[in-house]
Amino acid sequence: MTTRSLPRFSAAALGLLSVFALAACAPAASQSEGEETVTLRVGAVTSPMTDIVEAAGEEIADGYEIELVEVSDYVTINNMLAAGDIDANFSQHVPYLEEFNAKNDADLTPVQSVYNFTIAFYSKAYDCIDDLPDGAVVAIPNDASNTGRALKLLADEGVIELASGVDPYAATVDDIAENPRDFEFLQLEIAQLNTAYDEADLVFQWPSHISALGLTPQDDGLLTELDDRFALQVVVPGEEADSDATAALVDAFTSDAVRAIIDDNPTIEVAF
Repeated sequence: MTTRSLPRFSAAALGLLSVFALAACAPAASQSEGEETVTLRVGAVTSPMTDIVEAAGEEIADGYEIELVEVSDYVTINNMLAAGDIDANFSQHVPYLEEFNAKNDADLTPVQSVYNFTIAFYSKAYDCIDDLPDGAVVAIPNDASNTGRALKLLADEGVIELASGVDPYAATVDDIAENPRDFEFLQLEIAQLNTAYDEADLVFQWPSHISALGLTPQDDGLLTELDDRFALQVVVPGEEADSDATAALVDAFTSDAVRAIIDDNPTIEVAF
């Protein structure tokens, strides 16, 4: 049996070989050693908002990840963001956000429009606005921005008349100057309007909620409207508006993957 002696190396050379071996075995990393992935908790209420948050999570830049936090209502989701329980939310348009900030002395900031959506009035019993009886019960949202939106849509149709000089987007039921068919207005939170569908004669609702009843604005809406001032926004605390994390969120929410989800949904359209 023959044996071969290994060549002798100095201690310094062996040390260098060890360093090279460790480097060759180490995986490539996009972050510095010891740097942890930043988790951004993003709140959303319902689909397609939740679907878009998940799609953005697949596209977020290296060094970040998105955790979807599903929240049951629109007031809670803003309170959570203001309290720091989440890092961003995707659930509202600018007029609703401005109302929340004013009422709560908050500084939540919209940083990216993502999609516009078609809202509508629906009726279980009637196929046309003209068929509604005198004294019909009309269910509309109880927050100021969506109340105005609903009343403006009815006024544009000539169903009611708003007081002269009133900003229709800020109108309240007290600003109804003419109600010739004596409609009765029932005001509820957006998340509760579906429950009025069986009893009220006419119901205003977002497409993301009315879809739970198998309805769409295109197929079932008696009155419809799409207004880009009500585009859904990515919202963050004001102090984070210019942060690197927010920039990563904006890039993710305007990605091709998010665009594809919006394009596949006929009730919404891209706003970026």
